[in-house]
This record gives sequence, structure tokens and C-alpha cells, in this order.
Amino acid sequence: AGEAFRTKFLAADGTIQESSQTGFALAFSIDLIPDELRAKATEQFVKSIEQKDWHLATGFVGTQRLLPALTAAGRSDVAYRLLLQETFPSWLFQVKLGATTMWERWDGWTPEKGFQDPGMNSFNHYAFGSVGQWMYGAVAGIETDTPGFKTFTIKPVIGEGLTHAEATYKSVRGEIKSGWKKEADGTLKFDITVPPNTSAMVFIPAESPQVVTEGGEPMVDRPGVQFIDREGACAVYKVASGSYHFASKP
Repeated sequence: AGEAFRTKFLAADGTIQESSQTGFALAFSIDLIPDELRAKATEQFVKSIEQKDWHLATGFVGTQRLLPALTAAGRSDVAYRLLLQETFPSWLFQVKLGATTMWERWDGWTPEKGFQDPGMNSFNHYAFGSVGQWMYGAVAGIETDTPGFKTFTIKPVIGEGLTHAEATYKSVRGEIKSGWKKEADGTLKFDITVPPNTSAMVFIPAESPQVVTEGGEPMVDRPGVQFIDREGACAVYKVASGSYHFASKP
């Protein structure tokens, strides 16, 4: 499938036929971009957003995949920029107008124009709310590894514009919690809960494993915590059931 896609739709400069944000989002999220063109395609993907003055230009199909695709492309910084955009069209545009539910249209109501066409103007419409999946899976970093969250990963993507985030997920095995906070001195703090009879791989951004603490104590022989390896800029730990309080200097 990847080769057929490349032959028909992908150019040598990384552009996709018509090069819409949705086209790039679909291609990255289902891994259709070959390794040798990922850098160029990522550049074109970001350009498609910059050309819209850092606003999304996706509908029901593309919005669900847009931020996960940017993360897959290594540009979570742009994903955060879209998440926190406050002008039309954006999620916070609706919030700043008083929305407490997700609208069917980005401009379902505006001070200038009032209500959109009532034939298609629901004020409780999930499609654009699919951003919640990225907020759980990237901002909070909660992703399942096996069915029913018997084993899972906590790997938060720490971005600019937020100083803290927290999410809980009520799995069939119990409540999973992932929260993080940036302190003024640059320290990152993480509060994590792993339900009974499960385990998690926890990724802590850290300049070295030696700067990571749990419960205010060095990581040596901490109950329920096993250092596995370094991966990229993170120290990786296998964590048993329980509640944990990590801190690190990235």
C-alpha cells in the first residue's frame, strides 16, 4: 500500500497530490510516508498549516488525525500550537465564546453573525471533539499496550503553552492517572497511578537517570519501579501497581 501511495500521490519534494492538511494527516497517521521522504513531507505538512496562519483547515475526517499525525511526524510543537489557538477556526475559539460542548461547526455562533444555518448547526456534536484522543494519548501520554490495559504506556509529550496537565482513564482494571507539572526552576513533576494487577512502562524526560527521583528519594531500590533503559530524551521505567510521584530535570 505504501509503495502504491508513493507512486500515485507523493512527489519527490514531499508534497502530496493537492497537499491538504487532511492528506498529510492521513498519510502520516497510517504510516504511508517512506523514511527517505519523511523530513521533506513533514516540512510540507507544517507549511500547509503555516499557510493558514497556524490554523487547522480540516473537517470531520482530517481533524481526528491531525494532531496525532503531527506527533508522529515529530512536530508536537505544531500540534500544541493548534490546540491552543484562540482565533477562528479553533477549539478555543468556541471555548472563549462560552461553549461547554463541542459544536458541529467551528463558527456555530459568533458575535458578528449570530447562529449558523439551523439545518446543520448542532451544539453537541462529537467530531471535532476527537482531539480528546490526542490529549489523553499525547498530552497525558496514556496508551494501551495490551487489551484492557493489562499493560500500558505513560509517555507524556510536554509542550509549550501548558504548565501542567492531568488525565484519568477508568479502564476495566481500574483508574489510570497521569499528571505532570512544570516547576519554575525547570523541574518536571509526574503523578502516576497504575491499577491493581497491571503494569506500565513510564517515560520520564530526564538529562540522565541519575536526576530522576520518586517520592522525593533517589531511584535506587524504589519499590515497584525498575529502570529499563534510556530512549531518546527519556528514562524508561517498568512500574507495578500503585501511585508514584516522579521528579526530574529534562
